[in-house]
Amino acid sequence: MSSYEPHCHELVADCRLRAATDLFAHTWDPVVLVALRETPLRRRELRARIGGVSDNALTQALHRLLGHGLIERRRYAQAPPRVEYGLTDLGSSLVAGPMAALGVWIDDHGEDLLAAQGDIAQEL
Repeated sequence: MSSYEPHCHELVADCRLRAATDLFAHTWDPVVLVALRETPLRRRELRARIGGVSDNALTQALHRLLGHGLIERRRYAQAPPRVEYGLTDLGSSLVAGPMAALGVWIDDHGEDLLAAQGDIAQEL
């Protein structure tokens, strides 16, 4: 029996497994986390580093990640006010552990995954 099963006999809303998989349910959340892995960034810098993300999608991702405790918002009292977003220890552990492992898997199997998706699309 795996370590999450005693706490998650049914896939209910407060299940640890569902809470963890929810971290990957939103398209931009993992991208924002990876963009912040090296250093805290201002919103404008973060959006430029990611590319292709709308302002609204970035706002939603930042709110979700703040709510999950994966990033923190640091406000500096200066003129004009400066705000940076950075990973918390929890966010850093997610990026360095499971997300890094997923990155290795993508490097090894990404082409196969894309090819399989193309095969399915052609069959439909």
